[in-house]
Amino acid sequence: MEETLSLGAVAALTLGALAWALPRAHRRLQLSRAKHRSLAGHSRIAKRLAALIPGYAYDEARFFDSDGAPAPVVAQRRHAFARLAHLYEERYARSAASTALARETISDLQFTGTYRVPFQYSPHLRRHLKIGGFLQAAAGVRLRDLDGNEFMDLTGSYGVNVFGVDFYKECIDEAVREARDLGPVLGAYHPCVLGILERLKAISGLDEVSFHMSGTEAVMQAVRLARYHTRRTHVVRFCGAYHGWWEDVQPGPGNPAPPRETYTLKDMDERSLQVLRTRRDVACVLVNPLQALHPNANAPGDSSLVDSSRRAGFDRAAYTAWLKRLREVCTERGIVLIFDEVFLGFRLAPGGAQQYFGVRADLVTYGKTLGGGLPVGVVCGRAHLMKRFREDKPADICFARGTFNAHPYVMAAMKAFLDRLDRPQTAALYDGLDERWNAHAQRFNERFAAEDLPLRVANLSTVWTVTYTRPSRYNWMLQFYLRSHGLALSWVGTGRLIFSLNYGDAEVAEVLERFVAAARQMREDGWWWADVALTDRAIKRRILAEMLRRRG
Repeated sequence: MEETLSLGAVAALTLGALAWALPRAHRRLQLSRAKHRSLAGHSRIAKRLAALIPGYAYDEARFFDSDGAPAPVVAQRRHAFARLAHLYEERYARSAASTALARETISDLQFTGTYRVPFQYSPHLRRHLKIGGFLQAAAGVRLRDLDGNEFMDLTGSYGVNVFGVDFYKECIDEAVREARDLGPVLGAYHPCVLGILERLKAISGLDEVSFHMSGTEAVMQAVRLARYHTRRTHVVRFCGAYHGWWEDVQPGPGNPAPPRETYTLKDMDERSLQVLRTRRDVACVLVNPLQALHPNANAPGDSSLVDSSRRAGFDRAAYTAWLKRLREVCTERGIVLIFDEVFLGFRLAPGGAQQYFGVRADLVTYGKTLGGGLPVGVVCGRAHLMKRFREDKPADICFARGTFNAHPYVMAAMKAFLDRLDRPQTAALYDGLDERWNAHAQRFNERFAAEDLPLRVANLSTVWTVTYTRPSRYNWMLQFYLRSHGLALSWVGTGRLIFSLNYGDAEVAEVLERFVAAARQMREDGWWWADVALTDRAIKRRILAEMLRRRG
């Protein structure tokens, strides 16, 4: 009898354990299937692999023949590189010298200078091709460096410059005049805030507003509020999306801490929606609409341009349908949907991505351009989600304050920005915006094809990415040819070109001519040599073999 009872007890315990374990295993399997199969979708694995990659650099010989090019092509590249380095030395002397001096102290310059290109090439390139990081003037769509060289601006000031630098100069000048009497008095609000609140509520379609010092800080606060009100722990972000550099939303390489309460799921995938439908620990979903240009891929910087496998493309109808399904699931499950419009806000439409895609979020974060040229972060949200305390539990608060939140000069610049946003001439810039910029991109691609250049562009309105149509290990060299032809790019190179809306047809045509001239010269200099054995897969295998030898 005792043995029978014992066996029954064991059976009951076993069944209980299975009843507990099987649903967990099923949820875990669902989660795994909802992750993108690339490393961008597996933060933990990507972080571990990043730690295994050995640091090494090509010597001078290997720098020019890492793709196995024949000797005449290698000699051609050597001569071209020396000529380009001499041009940079003569043309950008003051700018490069100032940058070299500042680099000794500014850690950001050390980082960006090192990661402009794949790391194997970086030391030799930095020694011989000096890049200037200083500018002294800007007007219209042009920038001027310390040596007096003019460039057409394709940097977009990391997204700030939506309407052109002159627009923001006016905002800042007006802000100084308006806020001068109060000055940098902090804690109280400048009177202009009252008008700003009404405009932001109208733009966002939401109830309340809070001000912060940066876009990253605004996203931090939005996530914190979602966790506070849902009493749930986890954040869902989508593969490749950037939401600032803080831990919860940048869980892979670049973050010294391991991923903790973050799920990285596949963008535009039904299995991700199934995870949201079945898990009970998801507080919020973060959406960066920029990912519509390159779903499930990291920001396309030239430092990762080891071959020609970069892909990008925007399907407005498909991404709109995805956002609407996502909105429905979040509503069903009580999950807070957060639109991170820090980068794209006001670039796609006067009402931002919510207006452009026709989908309303629960919380929206803004930054960059909204500050009228000055630093800012803003959270707009539904009233019940914006509250930072519970009246029935006075010690249960969601604290968030910052010394420079709602700085008078920043608020005055924001007011100037919003006033200009309402002007007819600004509104006219949005008329036919997609059609106009899609047509520009099409003209670029038609010209590249006609010139037999291995280039194409993909665009989300005025944000463009350059892709490469033939296998090559040297695509990253294009950024230096473009600069020599008077086109200014940000440190990520050809991965992101950002036009301001004040570019007219003539200016875009000028960019195209400079672009083609730079690409022709790069082709003539031998950097795009290829043979049938040089495939993207072969390039990656060769790099992997190099790394294994270095570790061995």
